[in-house]
Amino acid sequence: MTGLMVLMLAAAVFGVIAFLLKAPRGGWEAVGAALMLGAAGFAWQANWSQPGAPKAAAATVKASGAALVEARKQIAGDPLQTGNRWSIIADGLARNGNFADAADVLQGAVQQDPRNADAWLAMGNYLVAHSEGVLTPAARYAYTRAAAADPTHPGPLFFEGLALATSGQLEEGRAMWARLLARSPADAPWRDDLAQRLARLDAFIAARDAGQLNR
Repeated sequence: MTGLMVLMLAAAVFGVIAFLLKAPRGGWEAVGAALMLGAAGFAWQANWSQPGAPKAAAATVKASGAALVEARKQIAGDPLQTGNRWSIIADGLARNGNFADAADVLQGAVQQDPRNADAWLAMGNYLVAHSEGVLTPAARYAYTRAAAADPTHPGPLFFEGLALATSGQLEEGRAMWARLLARSPADAPWRDDLAQRLARLDAFIAARDAGQLNR
């Protein structure tokens, strides 16, 4: 009975994405595959005789996915308001930690519109998240395409800088944030937060160079 309910839920979710959100047909395959993989994984791992119990790791992944979505919204805007259907679908997958599937969905967006800076940006973020914080060549390419699609967009510099800094390339990440701060308008909504992050990063680099982090 539980297995049937899982399949019914997957079918309902697909219906919502495909018809209510009006996802383009080119993305149906990726969405359907993601849902079926989830259902298959549940069927394989579930112990049907035991009640469900949440796992700390799963909760952490979901929390990080949600935080990543919200962080991008602060800079790029909410796809619900911009009508970017691909990003809505991808964000839903990312909130549950399905970063690879989210990136796959966004492939449809950039194939349909190579100038979709927000889709390239989100793809870069989800590729980094899928690789557990590593800035892979594929993620860097996505950020580069996002910047080329919209040279004024703050997202590519911010998130690529963040990925560099969190992977230990502090000076490279700092350089990107400094470039973004220098070109940001005085009234940009992200400017104060960026300045504070840059100051904290500078303090961390100074402490590292002084050897204080090893004491």
